[in-house]
Amino acid sequence: MVNVGTLLLGLGIILISAELFTNGIEWLGRRMKLSEGAVGSILAAVGTALPETLVPIIAIGLGASQATTEIGVGAILGAPFMLGTLALFVTGLAALIFAFLGKRRATMMIDEYVLKRDLKFFLVVYSIAIVAALLKSHNHKLVLALGMVGAYIYYAYRTITGGECVAEEVLNPLLLNRTAVLPRYRFIFLQVFCAVAGIVGGAELFVHSMEKIAHSLSVSPFILSVIITPVATELPEKFNSIIWVSRGKDTLAIGNITGAMVFQSSIIPAIGIAMTPWVLNNAAFICALVALASAAIIFLFISLKGYLRAYTLLSGGLFYGLFLFLILGHKI
Repeated sequence: MVNVGTLLLGLGIILISAELFTNGIEWLGRRMKLSEGAVGSILAAVGTALPETLVPIIAIGLGASQATTEIGVGAILGAPFMLGTLALFVTGLAALIFAFLGKRRATMMIDEYVLKRDLKFFLVVYSIAIVAALLKSHNHKLVLALGMVGAYIYYAYRTITGGECVAEEVLNPLLLNRTAVLPRYRFIFLQVFCAVAGIVGGAELFVHSMEKIAHSLSVSPFILSVIITPVATELPEKFNSIIWVSRGKDTLAIGNITGAMVFQSSIIPAIGIAMTPWVLNNAAFICALVALASAAIIFLFISLKGYLRAYTLLSGGLFYGLFLFLILGHKI
């Protein structure tokens, strides 16, 4: 029970700190006069991904134990897996419920170009991350990792210069300076610094407690990490998509997920490749393949039909259930 309490405490610190970071990074984008598309797809995506970024870094950096390495790899692969399956399912289900209540249509009002671009990037770069695990030379793996980082930089450049409007919502006041109409840089940087410190501290508590829980339950640390970490740290933030769906902002709702998938499929696996031997077990390969299959279904539907129905997003739930069945049912 003590370990569970520590785990929940670590998660609480991570989530509160992530909210501080996201709020601060959005105001930094406003002060820098970046386009709303750049803030939504780049700065906000990085902000919401910070817990999933630091958890594996902290886990891998804690030592050379097999358990902490598995927790780190699980956190790396778990985030895009959860986004490409469960998060899309929740968004599609919300859209169908609102359609049933007569508040919207079942057809998603999306920007086809934006979503196809994000999904295509995810499918290609995440596949490269999986291929890297099959290589024997670590130097060759590092070359692919550098290519993944370069690909994300190119994506970010295209997004910033393209001026696509991905985020339209009014920003909440800066939490450390709520009365200011346009907060000063010193308050923004102070909030971001405190948020990063909080996430690092929470991640250490989280990783230590998860390692102990996995040992006491005789459960693979990878399985525990790939299921718990992304659901606890990433999914709550993606419930913003439900709000945007209710308001008919479907491109923003789906883009909130696919934009995070872009970051999670490139920068985070590149860090994993650089910091670990990047040798994936059967469960890790299944996790990655299920995530790719789920995203491919959505990409093909949009490409062939030119539109997206809410019920198509429900396929993400089927893929998530398939993974749980294969992993937990057959103890792979």
